[in-house]
Amino acid sequence: MAITLNEGEVIEKFLNSLSFVDEIVIVDSYSEDDTVAIAEKFDRVKVLRRKFDNFSSQKNFAIEKATHDWVIFFDPDEEITAEIAKEIQDVVSQHNADAYYIRRQLYFMGKKIRYSGFQTDWVIRLFRKEKAQYNGNLVHETLDVHGSTGKLRSRLPHHTYKSFDDYTGKLHRYSALQARMLYERGKKPNLFHFLFRPFYRFWHQYLLRLGILDGKEGFILAYINAFSVFKRYVNLWLLYRKIN
Repeated sequence: MAITLNEGEVIEKFLNSLSFVDEIVIVDSYSEDDTVAIAEKFDRVKVLRRKFDNFSSQKNFAIEKATHDWVIFFDPDEEITAEIAKEIQDVVSQHNADAYYIRRQLYFMGKKIRYSGFQTDWVIRLFRKEKAQYNGNLVHETLDVHGSTGKLRSRLPHHTYKSFDDYTGKLHRYSALQARMLYERGKKPNLFHFLFRPFYRFWHQYLLRLGILDGKEGFILAYINAFSVFKRYVNLWLLYRKIN
């Protein structure tokens, strides 16, 4: 299953890679492209539309609609290889754990990113329906597992980059969501947030997390992620201005 918004460029390939599953649940946030039209052409695909409020609610809604015990939850820009599909089928038949982590491999601007903080990018993508639920965070949601966990051996290619504008646009949307989350917590921005937080994010990712070893792509990643932090607090400041 997956949640989608304007994934027309990748949804067909993504659904084809799920040929080994019994059903596919897609929860779409009212895409403006042909995402839904493409998805509805596939057998075993159930397309549901739901207004987006936060990632956890969207994903938990999809889980509720699943009719089988085991659930796989991938993003459409993640590549489910034949090796991953085979390993998933094997571990499901063995029942050794209730949820499984898989290590993602980021590709950015056509390059494999080996550092920049992504060298420890483990995510849960396979779990038993009754043993897991996404928490209430607006952004960067996590999956709470009430049971045992394991790790898959395969690596999950993550092709998050379609174009520079698409990538930065995605980060800006996340910044707006994070600003709303901070606003709901009563957090107010100050000069420290505008100056130090972006500065720290850049140097932490570029030097401490070894983004410098990823070449110019590592520099670009650090820069645009730092700017997204700056944009987060600008958005937060604007939310307070609307009230006043």
